[in-house]
Amino acid sequence: MASTVSDRPGYGQLLRTPGAWTFLLPGFAARQPFAMLTIGIVLLVQHTTGSYGSAGAVAAVSGVSMALFAPQSGRLADLFGQRAVLLPGVLVHAASVGALTALALADAPLWALFLAAVPTGASIPQVGPMVRARWAALLGAAPGRRASPLMGTAAAFESVTDEFTFVIGPVLATALCTGVHPAAGLAAEAALTLLGGVLFAAQRSTQPAPRGAATAAEPHRSALSVPGVRVLAITFLGIGTVFGGMQVSLTAFSEEIGRPGVNGLLYGVFAAGNMLAGIACGAIAWKSGPRRRLIVGYVALTLTASGLWAVHSVPLLAGLGLLVGLCIAPALISGYTLVDALVPASARTEAFTWLTGAVALGQAAAVTAAGQLADTYGASSGFLVPLAGTALALATLLTLRSRLTPRAQGRTVARGIGHREPVTVD
Repeated sequence: MASTVSDRPGYGQLLRTPGAWTFLLPGFAARQPFAMLTIGIVLLVQHTTGSYGSAGAVAAVSGVSMALFAPQSGRLADLFGQRAVLLPGVLVHAASVGALTALALADAPLWALFLAAVPTGASIPQVGPMVRARWAALLGAAPGRRASPLMGTAAAFESVTDEFTFVIGPVLATALCTGVHPAAGLAAEAALTLLGGVLFAAQRSTQPAPRGAATAAEPHRSALSVPGVRVLAITFLGIGTVFGGMQVSLTAFSEEIGRPGVNGLLYGVFAAGNMLAGIACGAIAWKSGPRRRLIVGYVALTLTASGLWAVHSVPLLAGLGLLVGLCIAPALISGYTLVDALVPASARTEAFTWLTGAVALGQAAAVTAAGQLADTYGASSGFLVPLAGTALALATLLTLRSRLTPRAQGRTVARGIGHREPVTVD
């Protein structure tokens, strides 16, 4: 259930949080590359090799590499500070993208592109999780301080920002690759990573306090050792299959019906649904806890995704895609909100990167599986990947939902806009 209250804190008050704009603006620039990299690789490698299969494989390698290395980047950021990890990371990423671009333009063998794709994906700056960790440091529960009711608004704001990034990033990369040069998309991606990353790292006053070098010698308990984080990772893996499956299947569907230009419209409607739901989630005062909202949202996501394979007209697919998008944001926001109750502040960046990495891993797997299905059985079969991914994740979520419980009693977490309750996740 939800209600609206006219005097509750909302986006305006969130953006007036002292220090917020100092990391939001550079963070927005630095997170654009996350949405530009995959399509930039696909367009460049397809241009140089003439094969979408090869292009997709190189992009998938970078995605898997990011999923595997992102949590380690998050752990190091928690340990030594975001700046210490981000500055060398953006330098490595820019150099790796440059190497991959040069190899592709030189018609290097596919194995060489795979080798270059590994550091390219591994060094993607985890700016989104770092921004979420800064919001948690500013607004989350801490010794002697209760969590601000703006935490839910911050989670919704970040979801909207992520979706906005995935709307304009691919469009920008595509326009540069097709209108300027096939390598221009990756060149812009590397430049934005370097510039945005350096400016974001310069904002020291808002970064969470690192645990310190003395802690490095102590046995480390990974955020993934928290049972609830493992459940959330599987849940986000399923969401990743929706993103990857939709990207490939909508492209294949548009090609199959002889209207390739409609692909951008269909994916835009899907992304718009996600953005609208994210905005709404931040404008509602929820009376139910994030765990219940996660389960309800995921059931709705699975049900809507189950009908995609059976739709064969553009208007119906656009309408159903909109519904699928509307169901994603509530699940993402609820999952990210649960992290504050499940994970100590000293490991939040790592926890957020596990979830972001799970989305990337699910997306990489879905791109490959949906592409194979679409090539063999037709475009509609590719939509079975989001159904399978969300159904398996939902089964796991329902079976292990009891693990989504707070790590300690007596703390408070935000249950919604304008609500403060004792720790509970229902």
